[in-house]
Amino acid sequence: MGTSSAPNVGTIAELRASGWVSRPVKEEIRSNAIARISAGEPLFEGVLGYEDTVMPQLENALLAGHDVIFLGERGQAKTRMIRSLTGLLDEWMPIIAGSEINDDPYHPVSKYALDLLAEHGDQTAVDWVHRDVRFGEKLATPDTSIADLIGEVDPIKVAEGRYLSDELTLHYGLVPRTNRGIFAINELPDLAERIQVGMLNVLEERDVQVRGYKIRLPLDVMLVASANPEDYTNRGRIITPLKDRFGSQIRTHYPLEVHLEHEIMLQEARPLEIAASASASSTDDPVSVQVPEYLGEVVATFSHLARASSHVNQRSGVSVRLSVANYEALAANALRRSLRAGERAAVARIDDLDALAASSIGKIEIESLEEGREGVVFDNLVKSAVLTVFKDRVPPDRTIDIVTAFEEGAIAHTGSDVSTAELAALVDEVPQLRDAVLHLTGGDESPAAVASAVEFVLEGLHLSKRLNKDAAGDRATYRGRL
Repeated sequence: MGTSSAPNVGTIAELRASGWVSRPVKEEIRSNAIARISAGEPLFEGVLGYEDTVMPQLENALLAGHDVIFLGERGQAKTRMIRSLTGLLDEWMPIIAGSEINDDPYHPVSKYALDLLAEHGDQTAVDWVHRDVRFGEKLATPDTSIADLIGEVDPIKVAEGRYLSDELTLHYGLVPRTNRGIFAINELPDLAERIQVGMLNVLEERDVQVRGYKIRLPLDVMLVASANPEDYTNRGRIITPLKDRFGSQIRTHYPLEVHLEHEIMLQEARPLEIAASASASSTDDPVSVQVPEYLGEVVATFSHLARASSHVNQRSGVSVRLSVANYEALAANALRRSLRAGERAAVARIDDLDALAASSIGKIEIESLEEGREGVVFDNLVKSAVLTVFKDRVPPDRTIDIVTAFEEGAIAHTGSDVSTAELAALVDEVPQLRDAVLHLTGGDESPAAVASAVEFVLEGLHLSKRLNKDAAGDRATYRGRL
């Protein structure tokens, strides 16, 4: 919401005296976009990874005054960008008081506003609406009707004594109620073609027929839509005249780099420290929850590998929501494990990656010729992600002595039921681990951070085929390969 109050202007006469100038909504957005671009500011806050791809196209579309359709798979911030467009509107806009369709005080279009203006002239009352309410949105569903979008005769108004031919009997739909604002349709191809024709009629020809009589509503609306490429080409289609209405079609994409996906995860994930404090309200010290950066990168890398995997249906996409949900599940499992162990510091470990199964399987469509292979595909993706991050994070020269120590008889036991203190003690039992562990923790020698790094190093060496691993239930034993 805005930070300032509405202007103290109550009539059209006062509005004229204030110097306010009426302008079309696209011109309003264009002017505000020019101001932001000139100041070097981003159009939106919180949309990452589009600075050099999507945003230049969107800036061009806004400067050109185009209606826009965003084309992309699920979880690519299409809806976020659409809703953020309201930030490019003026904070407050005057309307004729009581108007259902935000009539311009200087250029009213509804019968209600025209009658009011004819009666009161420049003393007609003016209301102010905030930019946040100048946005209308509809998810295209099979039950969407013309009445939802354009309007319908209100039987209550007819019962009050008005004739059906009276425009005042109309109950306006979402599009007219978004007059002088932004109207968005999500998943546009799913909208029935006959409804799309109605949309074209109100947005292009301006002549709308409701229950057999015609009204003329020269609406001022910016139309924005989203569509999934699969739906766009197969499950539904946009009729050619409506497609022609959009001046720009902008293709969105998933984060191109792992570090961007990680940054988005940190931005979007629900902070579990709040939940931890509530869970530990009976104690003086709440449980703190931390996901080491390298494990966050494992979660992000998992999503990137899934997007490139031949075992995952790429037509449905691998949403960024997968990364966010997995990150939250990883932190939640670390919290649950620490609460059960009575520990006050919860740092995610390799063991907690098993929790990603529940948050992943429903968000990716695994394609396999054999029944029950989903778990195997998931496990392989997780292992590949851990190995990728391990090779990137831990230099080989820091692990030579570790492998030698295990080949000489060192053994390490890990598992979800192994305490933080026991895992951290491995650094003293196998001193060769210290260098690689502190490299991962950035010098942090707290037991929880060390325990997490120890497990990561051991698992990375196993996946690199440099250590053997014997797993039984929740327990694992690492030993040399000789």
